[in-house]
Amino acid sequence: MKSRGRLSAVLHALLHMAHRGAPMTSDELAACLRSHPVVVRRTMAGLREAGFVVSERGHGGGWVLARDLASVTLLDVQMALGDAAQADGEAPHADGCVIEQSVQRALAGSLREAEALLMKRLGEVTLADLSADFNRAMAAHAGHATHPHSPEAGHAA
Repeated sequence: MKSRGRLSAVLHALLHMAHRGAPMTSDELAACLRSHPVVVRRTMAGLREAGFVVSERGHGGGWVLARDLASVTLLDVQMALGDAAQADGEAPHADGCVIEQSVQRALAGSLREAEALLMKRLGEVTLADLSADFNRAMAAHAGHATHPHSPEAGHAA
């Protein structure tokens, strides 16, 4: 899974958890993400190690947020996933093509600058910011549509 896709999916799951306000099982989260519960459990276990979620066992149990949304940035989540991208520039090539090496050197600085800007921006946006944006979007669409994962739409929240 590409790191940006994985980050997006995990942010999606965390916001579902926040808006549910009750534990969500791996099966429920997998339905929201169109993924497999085993993948969800593996990912949530990593987030648990980073202190972002906890799991509650037994009937009515599941995954819940362990931290306030305002205290978690998108960069925090990305780092917890181990998805810090690296623009290393020169990639080794079996054929030793000097043209490819020149291209890689030319791109390396720009890629590092772009990655630094992305990391800076991810560090400025919190889960609370995403939640507020979701709430605004839902309010703007009130009466026009339901959220695809809402109970009203016939899916698990």
